[in-house]
Amino acid sequence: MTGNQTAEGPKHKKDLTRRKVVVAGAGAAVAVGVGGTLAAGAFAGEKSAESTTATASGAASETCYKLTSETTEGPYYIDADKLRKDITEDQEGIPLTLRLKVIDAETCKPIRNAAVDIWHCNALGVYSGYEDMGSGGGGGGGTPPSGEPTGEPPSGEPSGAPGGGGGVHQEPTDDERYLRGTWRTDRGGFVEFRTVFPGWYQGRCVHIHTKVHVSGTWTDAGYEGGTTCHTGQFFFDEESVLASAEVEPYSTNTTTRTTLDEDTIYDQSGTAGGLLKLKYRKNAIAKGVVATITMGVDPEATHDGTDDAVQPGATSSPS
Repeated sequence: MTGNQTAEGPKHKKDLTRRKVVVAGAGAAVAVGVGGTLAAGAFAGEKSAESTTATASGAASETCYKLTSETTEGPYYIDADKLRKDITEDQEGIPLTLRLKVIDAETCKPIRNAAVDIWHCNALGVYSGYEDMGSGGGGGGGTPPSGEPTGEPPSGEPSGAPGGGGGVHQEPTDDERYLRGTWRTDRGGFVEFRTVFPGWYQGRCVHIHTKVHVSGTWTDAGYEGGTTCHTGQFFFDEESVLASAEVEPYSTNTTTRTTLDEDTIYDQSGTAGGLLKLKYRKNAIAKGVVATITMGVDPEATHDGTDDAVQPGATSSPS
């Protein structure tokens, strides 16, 4: 989590490795049993990438897992964030609890002591560290969305300089760091953050950025060394975004919104592409949202946001 990194382009990778694993008995962390029911350890509402084939005795089953999509880290990544679970600070918005699980996509075993970064814009589309950029650096006018949906670690702060990404990385313009943070996974591969439901800015749908770092060392100064095995983004379904748009301060955001179907980063692959499973009271989203997802990563790989280059002649957009 130290040093500058550079990359080109927001183009996401669409053809991802699919890995199979045979799980037996009740000890599997994300096993799918007979009839396709989710075993303990899997997040409620998540489904396997393929249907289950069970043996006659029902003692074993085979399911197929996908690596979670890799994406650009975008221009607003700062590799100097605070070690904390609550990244809200003084930002207004719908309370959001983000519950993540990190597993090895090949073995399905949880990855413990990984450092997970998340960062996202506020309700009006502004990133901390880049307030001079305005609404996601894109500005723009328009109208709010309408219509029907379419489709315990050491204390201290990690060291390191701002990282690059997307080929258009911007140096921070201020010292604000709200809606940014790093925390480590527990022995079950789980990590939880408290934040607010993100807003939107021109050119992108509602999303949260993430990175997963492994093989480093937790010290009193933060997390040092290791590699970045995953750089991705989390996405929100249209129904939840439309509901959030009725709540202040989201309702005051007049920037033209890009829908999930229109987004150039989301690869339309559901959970494997970073689509979150959301829970909230219908017609009462303002009271809070719980979002969950399991990330399948390759701990031996390096994905720091540099493997999603813009192809010649392609047009990039804010990430």
